[in-house]
Amino acid sequence: MNNSQQRGTDRSAARRADLIAIGRKLFADTSYDALSMDDIAKQAGVAKGLIYYYFKSKRGYYLAIIEDSVADLVARAGRHDGLPPVERVQRTIDGYLRYAEQHQAAYRAIISGGVGFDAEVHAIRDGVREAMIKTIAEGTYGRADIPCLARTALLGWLCSVEGITLDWVGHRGLPRERVCALLVRTLGDTLRVIEDFEPSFPAPARP
Repeated sequence: MNNSQQRGTDRSAARRADLIAIGRKLFADTSYDALSMDDIAKQAGVAKGLIYYYFKSKRGYYLAIIEDSVADLVARAGRHDGLPPVERVQRTIDGYLRYAEQHQAAYRAIISGGVGFDAEVHAIRDGVREAMIKTIAEGTYGRADIPCLARTALLGWLCSVEGITLDWVGHRGLPRERVCALLVRTLGDTLRVIEDFEPSFPAPARP
């Protein structure tokens, strides 16, 4: 690839990223069904054809926005490598809650399936779950390869986290710190159950 082609590729990637950033703002507080492609193009200040060029359809555009939000969520949650295990896990959960608090529409779409319950949407949500399980496992055990029972238990805990977080952002009856403490405590209980079944994967000591 010559320099001219590289510059064209870079500009195209930057333009696509700009459209995703605009879309994240547009869909921040507006449902998928409430915005037409004409609305999106008008508010974004671009030709509708440009969105079709990069994303093929409104659904393709929305899925790209959600995938970008997923990457942001996972990156925020796992950005604490130098901390002791217990503090790293606490920071991971707090980062998860902060994301949900600041990006409520995107979070609901990631967890609930904002564009319909099909395989593609489920794959995005499942990708978030696997990334979070890996982050928690690495923070707790220092490794991502854990027994099937441990993964199943952590998945069960994470599903409860999703339900609690959705309820919290919908009602906001508790401060984030209180919700974080609740989730950390229930994670500790889950880790101790895992230790009962898998003694080679001990739970961290209670703080």
